[in-house]
Amino acid sequence: MKLKTFLIAVFLAATLSTAVAHGQSGFKLVVHPSNPTSSLTREQAAKLFLKKANTWSDGRAVVPVDQVESSAIRVAFAKQVLGKKVSEVKAYWQQQIFSGRAIPPVERSSDAQVVRFVAGNELAIGYVAEGAAKGDLKVVQISD
Repeated sequence: MKLKTFLIAVFLAATLSTAVAHGQSGFKLVVHPSNPTSSLTREQAAKLFLKKANTWSDGRAVVPVDQVESSAIRVAFAKQVLGKKVSEVKAYWQQQIFSGRAIPPVERSSDAQVVRFVAGNELAIGYVAEGAAKGDLKVVQISD
């Protein structure tokens, strides 16, 4: 059974890395439908999720939500948007917490939980798998 699990993990990792290599993100940024934001640059999105920028363009607080560290979607998001490995992001947050500057975004363990969180908070931004059910959430385009 362990070999089967390992082979599935290798297949999923290869599939994800192939998608990334061909410019397919594998995830979508989502916000509450009332949020006027329709696109962000990668730099803007990174600043929101690293809490280097704390407000939307209208001055209201941003509430980012991450997926759990073990999530393949988080791995892709961290690499493509933050330009880091998840372990590097974790180290960043440890420094932020230790220095008293900031705490990391809340984490949710599935796409469905991220969708529920964002749907219930008009200031939230999250990311889900490209094919995940997004309900009424607005998809935010990411540009370079």
